[in-house]
Amino acid sequence: MSQQPISSPAWQDAIFKVLKEGGTKQIAYVPDAGHSGVIRSAIADPDIEDVVLTTEEEGVAVVSGAWLGGQRAVLLMQSSGVGNCVNMFSLLQAADFPFFTLVTMRGEYAEFNPWQGPMGKATQAALELMGIHVLRASKPEEVEEVVSAGFDAAFGAGEKVAVLLGQELIGRKKWERT
Repeated sequence: MSQQPISSPAWQDAIFKVLKEGGTKQIAYVPDAGHSGVIRSAIADPDIEDVVLTTEEEGVAVVSGAWLGGQRAVLLMQSSGVGNCVNMFSLLQAADFPFFTLVTMRGEYAEFNPWQGPMGKATQAALELMGIHVLRASKPEEVEEVVSAGFDAAFGAGEKVAVLLGQELIGRKKWERT
């Protein structure tokens, strides 16, 4: 029995297209269902190094090191991971590195996990407090343009940019009740 390839939502395909066309050479991530299509595409692409992290703050160092080595790198994380990175964001300010991250949001639309709420509500403010410009996409048709604008601001203008991908993009998580 052959296994069917897992298809990605069109908005995740659009993200990978922006990253690939923009010359991204490394994609760092902690595995996350919201980024699964982009992660699968990175793993399958021989021109992009996929870097699996044990914690999100390692990703700040990975993308900074990639920049020092002449490569563009992107950090994928969930909103809960932003809280893990706050201290490492100081590196971006002190060294004035460009930075681009894509953040899938939790603690918003139909969230069932009470642990996700507090950081989900604080994500944008935490990023902005650390000097990171925040953009947001909540509808599939917005994703490509917003990600492209953020990517260009980071790697064209040298800004520090986070694109928040609204929880409604990923959809409501459904669990069986026992």
